[in-house]
This record gives sequence, C-alpha cells and structure tokens, in this order.
Amino acid sequence: MENSRIVIDGTNLTCAQVVRAAREDVTVVMAAAGADRARAAWRVAREVAGSQPVYGRTTGVGANRVVDVEWEDADAHGLRLLRSHAAGAGPLVAPEIVRAMLTVRLNQIAAGGSGVEPGALQALTDVLNLGLLPPVPVYGAIGTGDLTALASTALCLLGERAWLAGPDGAPERGPGYRLRSADALAFISSNAATLGEAALAAADLRDMLRASTVVAALSHFAVRGSGEPYAQPVQDACPHPGQQEAAAAMRALLAFDQPAPMRIQDPYGYRAFPQVHGPALEAAGYAEAVVTREINAAAENPLVDVPGRTVWHNGNFHTAYAGLALDAARAALFQTMALAAARLGTLAEPSFTGLYPFQGETEASSGIMILEYVAHSCLADVRRLATPAALGSAVLSRGVEEHAGFSTQSARATTDAVAAYRLGLGCELVAAVRALRMQGRAPSGGSLRSASDMAVAVLDPRIEDRPLDTDIAAAADLLPHLARLHP
Repeated sequence: MENSRIVIDGTNLTCAQVVRAAREDVTVVMAAAGADRARAAWRVAREVAGSQPVYGRTTGVGANRVVDVEWEDADAHGLRLLRSHAAGAGPLVAPEIVRAMLTVRLNQIAAGGSGVEPGALQALTDVLNLGLLPPVPVYGAIGTGDLTALASTALCLLGERAWLAGPDGAPERGPGYRLRSADALAFISSNAATLGEAALAAADLRDMLRASTVVAALSHFAVRGSGEPYAQPVQDACPHPGQQEAAAAMRALLAFDQPAPMRIQDPYGYRAFPQVHGPALEAAGYAEAVVTREINAAAENPLVDVPGRTVWHNGNFHTAYAGLALDAARAALFQTMALAAARLGTLAEPSFTGLYPFQGETEASSGIMILEYVAHSCLADVRRLATPAALGSAVLSRGVEEHAGFSTQSARATTDAVAAYRLGLGCELVAAVRALRMQGRAPSGGSLRSASDMAVAVLDPRIEDRPLDTDIAAAADLLPHLARLHP
C-alpha cells in the first residue's frame, strides 16, 4: 500500500516523511530519478578526479588538503579516513535519530551532488528496510559535518563494524557493500545526522504548538475566559501572521461555546495568547522550512556539477541556517510555555474555577498543587535549553576550519526542549480536564468537544489526593492526537 511506502528521489523529502521513516514500519523505495542523478554525479567525479585535484579524492582532508594522495596509496587512503574518523564518544543516540540520519543521507546522495557510487543507495535502502542501525555516539559533531556518525555507518557497510538490530540492539552482520576508497570522504561529508534529528524535532515542535492551542482553549473554557482578545478587529489592528493564526484557531475552537466572560480582562495567559504563541508558530514554521530545504539540498563539498562536468569546493556543508532557525524556535517555545504555566496557575485558583483551591476534593486537599511544580520544572529546562547554540564557535584542524555553528547541539537541544514542553503542557491538560469534570461542564461541539472527549477517555476521573504521574504521562501521550484537532 502507498501509505506503507516512502519513495526517496533526492528532491521532495519532507520532515513528516523523515518522521515516518524513523518511527513507523514503512518500506523505503529509491526512485529511478534519484539513482540516475547519483550515477551521473559519480561518473563526473571520477572523470574530474582523473584530471585535477579534488578534495578528499586525490588529497588529504582538513589541514592535510595540501597533501596529494599517491596513486599507489589511493585504495588504502579512503579506508584510513573512515577508520580515523569513526571516533564518536558517549552513549548512543536514539534509534529513531539514526534512522532519520540514514533516510536523510540516502536522499542527499540521490540529489546528485556527492559523487558517491550509486550502489550506496541500494545498500542504505536495504539497511533501512532491514531495521539495521550503525552505532552512533552522541558526541562528535559541531554542525560542520557528521563525520563520526557517517564514518561509523561506512565501517558497518564495509563489514568492519557490526550493525545493531532488534529491540535490544544486538550486534548483527548486514548486507555487504564495498564502498570505494575514493568515495569515502564524499560519503561522510554530510550533516545527515544533525538534519535528521532537526527534522524530527521540527515536526514534533509543530505538533506540540498545535496541541497547545487546543489545550489553551480547554483552559479558557474552564475559567470562562473572554473571547475579546481573539476578535478579528483586534488581530487586524496588529496583523502578524502567527498571531492571526493563533487567534483564528482560538475563535474556531471556542465558536460553539461563548458564555458571558467572568472578567472584563483575563490574565496574560489568555489575553496575550495570540501575541505570544504566534511568534512560536512562525518560528517553528520557518525552522521546518529551512530543514526541509536542507534535507533536499546537494550540500556537498566538493559539489559535483554534472551539467558543468566539474566540481566546486565550497561551504554548503555549514548548517548555520538550520542551527539559527532552531535556536530562534526554542526561544519562542520558552515564551509560549511560560504562558501555559501561567494558565495552569489560574486553574488552581477558586476565583477562576469556582472550585476549592487546587481543585481539591476538600478545602484542605492538595489536589493538583504538584502539577505547578512539575510544569515549572519542565519550564526551567526549556529556559535552559533556549540558550542559542550559535553563540559558540571553534577553531579546528590547524586553524583551517575556523568556525562552527553548533547546529548539532541546537538540534539536540530542540529535541530535549520539545520533550520538556510536552510534559509541561500535559500538566495543563490534566488540570483543564479535571476542572471541567468537577464543574460538570463540557464543550458543546466542534473540535474542542472532540478534544474534551478524548481526554476524558484516558484521564483518571478520581479527585481524591493521589499520585498524578500517570495522569501527566497519559496527557502527554494524547497531545499528538489533539494536534490533529487544530483548526
């Protein structure tokens, strides 16, 4: 079935497809057009390397770029390169990130700029479809090439390292592929691991922000908030696209229920929601667009120019765009999560809910008190992770490589920030649904009613003081489903 297949062609990969390839049981198929582009680039790379110096093919790498590789040493040069660069450190990254890396590198080679022998396409496709993983440690890249991760992958393809397979990550020998020595640098000179994680993080961020709007609407309904802040004339007066999107979604979610507001003005968690959540929507959209552009780019060094029958030595391997976009998205994420924590505070207040403090069973009960602590713990991590990775730099390889954007660290920080955001937002969802249950109220229709019904079905209805950890986990698991209800 088409839904169980992902066709890779080098030009049209989406973040959503990377998510599916990384997390779902799908079959990856290489399109003929992608294989044709890779084959043409390989032929041109061989032709050019026979007549002029080509970085990594006929020379050393890094500061050794000035050293020519003698023809009698050419077969051993690439293997030495792979062995010397497969030196990551620390725990292994999550399997889904490794699968995302393999998917992105497959697509990049199919874009036709690397010059890697086209047999690598089938080898990577087989690895993905067999569920094999190369061992990829966390530490080793700084945004100018995932050399350690891809060198480890290459050694697995050559049979020098075992693949990891199965739920327990048991070592396993996979299909052999003889990566040519001349193609070694071309294979590993890529940010596929960074971009793979960035694609997962960008897609997850989009889903969590959409879910956040639904949860905010449930909270708004629970505290009988005013719909005035979302009115079209208000948005027309300050027409930022993200702000307008957030307000329009709130209007649609609350359209079935417009009771008289309890206050002339609500706190910022409701009144300034479009103005704070809107920038996060825009930042997330921009980040996903940047990452999508990158995973479909022939960002190779050297770049094989098939029409021009030449190669270009360049800096397209530098993923400054992706790192900066993710840095901005995390800053915006912190801002909107701070509002979610503020809304949670209102859900503990009798003047907003009409219930006992903390939605307790009795006036002395603790109720949801602990949810605020958990949410602010999550918020503290999002704040910590919002520090821009791009503020760092590095001078490497005897001063020849004198800059780094640390997009790898930015992608990792975004993964962790989204995970913390998801749990903090889960706390708000638990509180909003509990308040509505205790009030004996529910939205009367539309997507908000669907969201309420879905949450009621999975969240524990008991209101006596008890551990709420399973409630938070269940709410967090539900959020991707609520994201689909976003208007």
